[in-house]
Amino acid sequence: MLQINETITAKERVDKPDYEQEIIAIIRSGQSPKVLRDQLEDYHENDIADAIPELTVQERKKLFHLLDIPTLSDILEYMDEDVTISCLKEMDLLKAASVVSEMDSDYAADLLDAMPEDRRARVLNLMDEESKQDVQLLASFDDDEIGSKMSTDYIVINRSLSVKAAMRELISQAEDNNNVSTIYVVDDAEVFYGAVDLRELIIARQDTVLEDLAATSFPYVYAHESIDDCIEELKDYSEDSIPVLDSDNRVLGVITSQNLIEVVDEEMGEDYALFAGLTAEEDLSETLIESMKKRLPWLIILLFLGLMVSAVVSAFERVVAQLTLIMAFQSLILDMSGNVGTQSLAVTIRVLMDETLTARQKVGLIIKESRVGFCNGLVLGSASFLVVGLFLMIAKGLPASFAYAISGCIGLSMVIAMLVSSAVGTVIPLAFKQIHVDPAAASGPLITTVNDLVAVVVYYSLSWFLLLQVLHLAG
Repeated sequence: MLQINETITAKERVDKPDYEQEIIAIIRSGQSPKVLRDQLEDYHENDIADAIPELTVQERKKLFHLLDIPTLSDILEYMDEDVTISCLKEMDLLKAASVVSEMDSDYAADLLDAMPEDRRARVLNLMDEESKQDVQLLASFDDDEIGSKMSTDYIVINRSLSVKAAMRELISQAEDNNNVSTIYVVDDAEVFYGAVDLRELIIARQDTVLEDLAATSFPYVYAHESIDDCIEELKDYSEDSIPVLDSDNRVLGVITSQNLIEVVDEEMGEDYALFAGLTAEEDLSETLIESMKKRLPWLIILLFLGLMVSAVVSAFERVVAQLTLIMAFQSLILDMSGNVGTQSLAVTIRVLMDETLTARQKVGLIIKESRVGFCNGLVLGSASFLVVGLFLMIAKGLPASFAYAISGCIGLSMVIAMLVSSAVGTVIPLAFKQIHVDPAAASGPLITTVNDLVAVVVYYSLSWFLLLQVLHLAG
């Protein structure tokens, strides 16, 4: 039965219509504008957006003439930002401005910000006044403030209205707003009072006052709050949208579930870039110089840290000269030290997403990670002691006492290096968070290089003390 179902599923995938090619064929069919428009109405805007990059410039211009402004706006919002900007360039300036005016304010603001300055000014000048004000409002916030990610598409109604009057007001505002599932309630001074679910409004008695239906404990955020500070709070609620307030508690906009997905995606992208040792995200369209600018800062820092590691090794030149054999196992200590440090870093970054973390919990995290590093070090250090000692006896023909003295130093170094590296991988992101630097900046390459320094100092110091000073060995 499972095999039959898998076959059916595979067949369904094969037989799925190729909407992209169908849309391209319709546009190239040469039929009248009315027929083309009617046929294209059967397709989702996202499918039309997928087909647009495959069209020639002339075919795209033909399509832009066929479709109305609201439909064009919806289609372009499904496309990558750079492709959308290219499409807007192919329209006349007035139509481009009308299309941008029809877009959600948050998307329009991002789009305008990515445009060349002269083009942005001309498009902005031709946009309708309300859309222009919305875009300028969003542009007034810094990129790391939640206000820069909000949408001005929402319904707001005075709390003193009856349900009957509120329904009329809802219908009136719904002509220009799509987010109607939650209605925001304000007082006479436009101060946020609460929110009402559309379903509750529909089933309520007509003479009920809106104030009696409003949930006054409804969540909200302030526009100037940083994204990092309020993102966890937003994720804790399952509301379709959450209001964004100004300093006077008036509604400026809303963060929708779609906005939240985009914000989380952007934050994850930024953190991933920092983990990889980049100063910002990269994409395929970037020039060589742009990519180098994003990578070089961290690489320069890591270069100097790497030079410090080399300087420490050179400081133990006498130890290496007398016990050349220990050089063969340096990478073993460094690799394990870097690995456990990166593991602790990943755990700490995840824990730090909880903004309510107390000082006691942070100390507990350091102790816990140090214990994990120490215990793992004991297991792996013991294994290294046995395996490396046996290897030196069999492969190198060394006496058991000499072989196990070397492997004992390696095992002990591994225990100490893994303990310290786990602590470092936890303390550094905690310290970064304390000084208001993104903890993800304690990236894998940074932690690994710092732990290389720790491991080198531990390994060669123990080799000098135990093997040369205490046991008086020389190879």
